[in-house]
Parts: sequence; C-alpha cells; structure tokens
Amino acid sequence: MIYREHYIKPIREFYDSDLIKIITGIRRSGKSILLEQIMQEIQKRTDNIIFMNFEDKRVTANISNADMLIEYVEKHRKKGKCYLFFDEIQVLDRWQDACRTLRLYECSLFITGSNSKLLSGEFTKELSGRYVSFRIRPFVYKEILEYARELGRQISITDYLIWGGFPQRIEFNNPDAQIRYLNDLDDTIVMNDLMRRYRIRKESLFRNLVNFVLRSNSRIISAKSIHDYIKREHESCSVNTIMKYLGYLEEAYIIESAKRYSTKTKRELSYYAKIYNADVALNSLRCMDNRFDLTHNLENVIYNELLYMGYKIWVYDNAGKEIDFLAQRDNKKYFIQVAYSVAEEKAYTREMEAFIGTDNLSQKILITNDDIDYSTSIVRHIKLKDFLLMNDLDEIIKPSQLT
Repeated sequence: MIYREHYIKPIREFYDSDLIKIITGIRRSGKSILLEQIMQEIQKRTDNIIFMNFEDKRVTANISNADMLIEYVEKHRKKGKCYLFFDEIQVLDRWQDACRTLRLYECSLFITGSNSKLLSGEFTKELSGRYVSFRIRPFVYKEILEYARELGRQISITDYLIWGGFPQRIEFNNPDAQIRYLNDLDDTIVMNDLMRRYRIRKESLFRNLVNFVLRSNSRIISAKSIHDYIKREHESCSVNTIMKYLGYLEEAYIIESAKRYSTKTKRELSYYAKIYNADVALNSLRCMDNRFDLTHNLENVIYNELLYMGYKIWVYDNAGKEIDFLAQRDNKKYFIQVAYSVAEEKAYTREMEAFIGTDNLSQKILITNDDIDYSTSIVRHIKLKDFLLMNDLDEIIKPSQLT
C-alpha cells in the first residue's frame, strides 16, 4: 500500500500531544492502513504501543465498554508515554468516556471511525476542545497511479471516472472481481451498516431513497424533490423522514453537499445544495447496461480532487447563471466550470458565458476532457488529464509530469 504522506504530515505534528487524534472517513477509504503507517513511525522510537481493532470479534468479545478498555490499557501499558491506536472505536459502548479518561494519564490517542458522530456536538462538548480531527477520503487519481505502479498495473482516467478510488478495488485485475468487491462494499457501508445502526424499519423506502440520491450526484437536490420522486414511483413518506435519511448518509460520509453562494446576498444559501458522492463508484454501480454517467461523475471527481487539494467549495450563483464551483484557498478565489467536452459550439458558449460578470480579480477556469486547448485571454482551460496531476490550481503541468 502506498504511503499517504498527504494525510500523515498534518497528523505528525500531534504525535506526542495529549489531544485525541480523530481520523474519520467513509469505510474502506484507507483509515486503518493510515493508522498502521502512523504506528510504524512511532514504533521506531518506542514499543509502548497498544493497538485494537474494534471490528475484530476477538477484541469486542473481551472488551465491550469503556471501563473494560481502561482496565486493559492500564494492565498492558508500560511506564512513560503510551501510544494508543483504536480502529473503528465507535462500536464500543461509552467509548467517549474511555478516551476522555485515558488522555489524562500520559497517553497519546489515535482513533478512527466511519461515522461523523465521532465529532458530534455531545462528544466535542465533553472533550472541551481536547481533540483534532482529520478526514480521510478514497484515492484521488495521483494516488491511484502510484498504487497501480506499485502493483504493476495501469489505470486509465476513464476507469477512474467510472469506478473511482476505493483503494482495495485496484488490487483486483479482473473487472468482474472489482465490481463484485464494490457491490459487496456498497451493501456493507450504504445499506447494512446504516439500517442496522439506525434500526431502519422501512427497508424498501430507505433503499429507494439511497438509490435515487446516489444516482443524482452532482445535481441540485432537496428533500422536496426526493419526496416527489418517492411518492410518484414508490410509496408515501414524510419530508422529515427524508431529511433524517439524508442525515444518515452524511453521517456515514457517503454523501456531502456544496452550498450555493449567491451574488445577490453575498452569502451561503442553506436551502440550496448540490449532492456529491464520496466516490463515483456509488453512482456507477447503479447504472444499467454500461450506460455510465460520465458527465456527472466528472464533476463529482473534480469536487473530490479540489477537496483533496485543500480548497473550500461552493456552488456559485452568478446572477442566475450557475458556476459549478467557487473554490477558495489562501485568500485566492477561482471560478470553475466543468464539462465533459466543449467541442460543440453550443456547449462552449454555455460554459464560457457563465463567467460573464464575475469578479475580475479571481481566476476563471474551465476543466474538460478535451485534448484541444480552449483557453482565452480571460478563461484558462485545464485539460482533465493535466488537472488530475496538479497539487493546486496555480500549478503549471510540465511535459515530464505527463509521462
């Protein structure tokens, strides 16, 4: 497995801190591997380390609550600072109490979880700010290329646009094996985990809602639009139920939303958002007859890559014309339009006209899968194959990077 320095570097500064290091993200995005890599670094200077995987029944059969965990640590730790690594700790009863107690006794805690309730208001209030959190995501394309080289394989951009970046799927050479793995993963993280965790009784309703939402990535979505679809196609349900189910998907890091920033109000509009999937495979698995939604998956991929680069993102309302992204980092703003292709004049005109009237001090960027350079004196065109190798939007790709 590749070494994910992009994520480890900011965590490294807190190795010896008494702040609890919380590593979150969707299941199978690489949190456990990252935890192992951090542990390997610390093992170079101490053996006072305790690791527990709470998805391992051998662990949960013997440690089922906070008191038992504290007792185990006190019995097995050595003198001096002890480094504790707890994988998927949210399954433990009263795990918050254990973390709050252990950090007071010369322990450095690293915990992972696939549920945003690790960062719930109740937990953070109990800790009084005694934690730092880090979000881990599936592979971006640069990481896929690195891992593929390690495995002696090649992964195309089209493959990435369809099947995304869940790390383990790249280990399978056979496409059918990859799809089987992704289907099983989808069943686990989207359906089984959530239905069991939240005791969802209306299984058919929940499955229909999830399928609709994950097929609708990179689109404007609301509780009302989902309600209308469910009512028309399947069964009746309340808007409150839909909002609750959407909350479950966000808590498990399966989806997230980009809010709209309006030129009229100069602020975020909380009632308007686009939904993006944590990984585009969650859309492609729901496509029939290989009719994959490359257009919306492309926008979803750009969203995920921009987040990886460290940009804060909004959907931008330019006086009624939507710009896909307003990206901001280090006090720099970028207006970004995304299209699969602008080879046709109609598509070119539509994408370019969206920039009219925008702030002249901010860079305007068009990202497409075209090989022809469509840059103008006002708009910078970035080819998708170049963008996927960039670390920030100001970077100029050199020819050597493309080989």
